[in-house]
Amino acid sequence: MVRAPRVVNDGRDGMTETSAGLGADDEDGRLVARLAAGDRDALVALYERYQRPLFGYLLRLTDDRGLAEEVLQDTLLALWRGAGRFAGRSGARTWIFGIAHRQAHNALRRRAVPRADAEASAGPEDVPDAGPGPEDYALAGAARADLIRALSRLSPAHRAVLSLTLVQGLPQQDVADVLGVPLGTIKSRLHTAKAALRLALTQQEEDDA
Repeated sequence: MVRAPRVVNDGRDGMTETSAGLGADDEDGRLVARLAAGDRDALVALYERYQRPLFGYLLRLTDDRGLAEEVLQDTLLALWRGAGRFAGRSGARTWIFGIAHRQAHNALRRRAVPRADAEASAGPEDVPDAGPGPEDYALAGAARADLIRALSRLSPAHRAVLSLTLVQGLPQQDVADVLGVPLGTIKSRLHTAKAALRLALTQQEEDDA
C-alpha cells in the first residue's frame, strides 16, 4: 500500500478547489482502471489530483484537521481496495467523493459526532430549489474568503451540500450520489442551506464590525 504524503494545504483558500485535470473524468476513469489492476502509480496520480479538494471537503465536514487527514488516508486505502468494484454508473470523481464521504461518515459515527447524512436540514425538506433567488445573488456578491469562513458556522448537512455544489462544482445529481440521498432531498437541502449561509454571512459581518 502506498501511503500518501502528509497534507500541507487545507484547501480553504478559495471557493474553487480544482486540481489539474479534475474535470477530465475520462482520465480519472483510466486511473481507477489502472488502480484496479494493481498499479500503485495510479494511486499516487489520483492522490496528486485529489488530495487538495478531498482534504478541503473532509475538513469542512469534520471541522478537525487531524481527523480530516486520517479520513483522507482511509479514503486512499478504500480506493486501493475498492477500485475493482467501480462500475462506471457515475463519474470517477463522484465515486471518489462518495468514498471520502462514507469514510468521514464512519469516522464521525465512531466519535458520535453529528453526520451530514443523518442530521435534518434547518428547514422543511419539501421546499423545492426553484432556481436563483435572493440567497444566490447575495452569495454571488460575497468574497470567497468570507464564504469559506461562514461555512464553518453551518450544520454538517448544510456544509456538505454547499461544499460539494459551491466549492467542488458538482451537479446536483452527483451530489445526491455522493451523499446517498434522493435528488429531491438535495434540491430542498440546498435551498435551506443557501438561506443558512446567507444568515451566517450576515452574522459574520456583524461580528467583524
